[in-house]
Amino acid sequence: MGMMEITNVNEYEAIAKEKLPKMIYDYYASGAEDQWSLKENRNAFTRILFRPRILIDVSNIDLTTTVLGFKLSMPIMIAPTAMLKMAHPEGEYAVARAASAAGTIMTLSSWATSSVEEVALTGPGVRFFQLYVYKDRNVVTQLVRRAERAGFKAIALTVDTPLLGRREADIKNRFTLPSHLTLKNFEGLDLGKLDKTSDSGLASYVAGQVDRSLSWKDVKWLQTITSLPILVKGVLTAEDARIAVEVGAAGIIVSNHGARQLDYVPSTIMALEEVVKGAQGRLPVFLDGGVRRGTDVFKALALGASGIFIGRPVVFSLAADGEAGVRKALQMLRDEFELTMALSGCRSLKEITRDHVVTEWDHPRIAPRL
Repeated sequence: MGMMEITNVNEYEAIAKEKLPKMIYDYYASGAEDQWSLKENRNAFTRILFRPRILIDVSNIDLTTTVLGFKLSMPIMIAPTAMLKMAHPEGEYAVARAASAAGTIMTLSSWATSSVEEVALTGPGVRFFQLYVYKDRNVVTQLVRRAERAGFKAIALTVDTPLLGRREADIKNRFTLPSHLTLKNFEGLDLGKLDKTSDSGLASYVAGQVDRSLSWKDVKWLQTITSLPILVKGVLTAEDARIAVEVGAAGIIVSNHGARQLDYVPSTIMALEEVVKGAQGRLPVFLDGGVRRGTDVFKALALGASGIFIGRPVVFSLAADGEAGVRKALQMLRDEFELTMALSGCRSLKEITRDHVVTEWDHPRIAPRL
């Protein structure tokens, strides 16, 4: 299929699979263990249906939103994904430029193959920095300072990875970072390379470097070293949503790490309502995991999300067609979402309500609140 014939973001994956070495495609595509949650992240969206309202003037539709005070063109943002230069030589630069062009946020991974400084040089744009907490807290402090200086606007703290999930494709392939690439943010700290091991080089790296004693008190510690807002990424329960509110997080990202950590966790769209209830409107709740269509974006917002993040669609569109691919992927999702809003009778994000969707766990509604 030529790039011209691509009509939705799902189609980029097959092109990426063809283009990329097996080890690299498998690293991006796979989930943990049986990959049940990986499939469920997608499948769960198919069980949510629309209750569209008709004969509403939808000649003007406003997709704009505000995230942590930053005005965005749409509630579709870019999730952190590691080592993007494995997908395309332009890697993180291409994604940063595509995000800026689309008027949305890119989240840069700690494990990027470009540094925070290099990404800042691609030009203006609102960017968040995803943080892993290393055993060596000086490394963390340095990284956060560098992100601040490079103009990053928030920290997305990944909290679901005290250890790396069991990704069997990576074990089979003995995954490691190609020799010409480094984890650029750690290059000067002698932490930029993954060792070739008998299983997954990344799993060994995490076991050696990432702090598995990470707890809520470290979130408080992070607040003492930075004034940047902190998003807690990896929340799946109401209990943890409540604690996130208590410790003063700026927001929550409902995420199961692309189903790459603990298998048999619910899909994020199924966990979303519980987390939103737990947050009690005291902070914004975002979602990542399984979003491939504008209809998915609408469903997430109807269930209480303030916005969504996409990961794999960015990686695969990047692999297929570089910056142009990522731009097109964002544009297609935007167009689909706008169409979904129009056909549902919503002219702005605040008009999207819980009544616009029906889920399996809703009581059959003969006449809701008539």
